[in-house]
Amino acid sequence: MNRLSLEKRAQILGMLCEGMSLRATSRLADVSINTVTKLLVDVGTACAAYHDEHVRNVKSQRVQVDEIWSFTYAKAKNVKTAKAAPEGAGDTWTWTAIDADSKLIVSYLIGGRDAEYAHEFMQDVASRLANRVQLTSDGHGTYLGAVEDAFGDDVDFATLIKIYGSVPEGQRRYSPAICKGARKDRVTGNPDREHVSTSYVERQNLTMRMHMRRFTRLTNGFSKKIENHAHAVALHFMFYNFAKIHKTPRVTLAMQAGIADHVWTLEDIAQLAD
Repeated sequence: MNRLSLEKRAQILGMLCEGMSLRATSRLADVSINTVTKLLVDVGTACAAYHDEHVRNVKSQRVQVDEIWSFTYAKAKNVKTAKAAPEGAGDTWTWTAIDADSKLIVSYLIGGRDAEYAHEFMQDVASRLANRVQLTSDGHGTYLGAVEDAFGDDVDFATLIKIYGSVPEGQRRYSPAICKGARKDRVTGNPDREHVSTSYVERQNLTMRMHMRRFTRLTNGFSKKIENHAHAVALHFMFYNFAKIHKTPRVTLAMQAGIADHVWTLEDIAQLAD
């Protein structure tokens, strides 16, 4: 069986991490799209396992959580009429938790947006932290019970609820509603109101849309299988945490957070699958 060289695998992963689609990567790397897909599956699986094992005992002071929407195969309203829609088709939500100081992605989860996924996500967040933190979420109601079950009283938890105005007629499809203000509500503990914010995790949503073609709006690069969507997210966060040198700290986020001692290369990430 022919095997791609390490340099070629790193080249393909680099293209995927910079937001190229599978077919564009296939054309530029001069390999079969099946080769690109298999590499994504193998490396994505290894990246998820590495994150699960090594992103632990994170010493954080402030954590922000949020969920970002995408869809698999078809939007939820179109799944019933879609031809041969696979299991997992429809709206797909990616839950993320970011350390507001180091910007490390502490935890992520792909699935629905209901209470069951909220509980699973917050249990995972709590298991990765080494100390009491201040936690901020948006006004999504499922966080309230999920945070209580995961942390109990051992958290300073507040919500940031944004107040939106109406969208002008004729602009509702693509224009976001105008944010007219925000309300900060204490839920548990003694959160510092100055640091009740979701700005960093919401900025991370933009990073995800820029670096993963599957999240880009109004294109045909959306995920066709939920499993491959999860593999792409795992690869992205491995690259984002361990390999990308960020402007402010001038090191990787994993080094900034104290869970890595060197800058990972794309070759290192490719070799995880070995």
